[in-house]
Amino acid sequence: MAIYVNSRRHGKGRQNTGRLDCAGRSTHVYAAIDLGTNNCRLLVARPTEDSFRVIDAFSRIVRLGEGVSDSGVLSEDAMERTIGALRICAAKMRRRHVDRARLIATDACRRAANCPEFLDRVEAETGLRIETISCQEEARLAMLGCAPLFDDEKRRALVFDIGGGSTEVTVANTKDCKNSDCRNESGATNWISLPFGVVGLSERYGDAAMTRERYGAMIDDVDQELAPFCARNDISGSVRRGELQMLGASGTVTTLTGVSMKLSRYDRGLVDGAFLEFDEIFKISDELRSMNCAERAAHPCIGSDRADLVVAGCAILEAMCRRWPVGRLRVADRGLREGILIDLMEAADREGQPIGRS
Repeated sequence: MAIYVNSRRHGKGRQNTGRLDCAGRSTHVYAAIDLGTNNCRLLVARPTEDSFRVIDAFSRIVRLGEGVSDSGVLSEDAMERTIGALRICAAKMRRRHVDRARLIATDACRRAANCPEFLDRVEAETGLRIETISCQEEARLAMLGCAPLFDDEKRRALVFDIGGGSTEVTVANTKDCKNSDCRNESGATNWISLPFGVVGLSERYGDAAMTRERYGAMIDDVDQELAPFCARNDISGSVRRGELQMLGASGTVTTLTGVSMKLSRYDRGLVDGAFLEFDEIFKISDELRSMNCAERAAHPCIGSDRADLVVAGCAILEAMCRRWPVGRLRVADRGLREGILIDLMEAADREGQPIGRS
């Protein structure tokens, strides 16, 4: 499972030898990279008694998937931006002596015809070997990363991650996501990957201020994709019975939470784990819809990097809130990277079990 800094190019990079380590997770330093359509994100962590402590992090908007929906390939400018960000990630990993890591790419690399060549170039220039994961694995990791925020009193959990090129939605029994049933692709979770993300939808509809009718058309597009998934998993029934909780793990959700809190600058400590009422989502979304790009960019929790994408994210979010009216959602500034770290640490524990122990 682990992917590493290439020691042939970087002398300090260390690879996992697969040796038996009776200490399990405790002797390793872990890293996770999530290379998405819009963002490049890194977490470096050390294990604690029951979780982990982040010791380094990095995030940069690189827009790797810019134009992919039309051209079918990654552009030279997008690849250059991304490799620049990945060089920083590689340097941080070497400085922290990371020896267990998984580095993943998602929708932009799944779609782009020139992705293999791009990933070869990344390895040659940064020493990082990145794998392109499936939609199902992406949904599983997001669910796993968010599971610590679940309310055990609610029987079912619905987690969504609005990405740049796609949106993953997963529904599962809450208790299953806190044990091994949610740890692998063959688990009992039910998921869908919508062909809508903030980059592609923004490219289709534009980023200028728009009418309620045009914004409503975006919501309708998303809802048409959600309807069969909803019926197949009786999600509306769970809403009626009061047994469903919703959790959003995406820049759209955290951005709207920062706006709702009137933060002068984004603060993860205040946002992660907060609750966002649906009425507040509808109100903020309508305000952002009616603004031009410059007005959105002026908000400290949006900025110029997200100003042209946030309305598309609002439409995806609003479609889910209208279809599944549970009233509020839990906000997660966490997801794929945290899921990767949990996986890696549990794998180290399994390797560290003495022979003859289960």
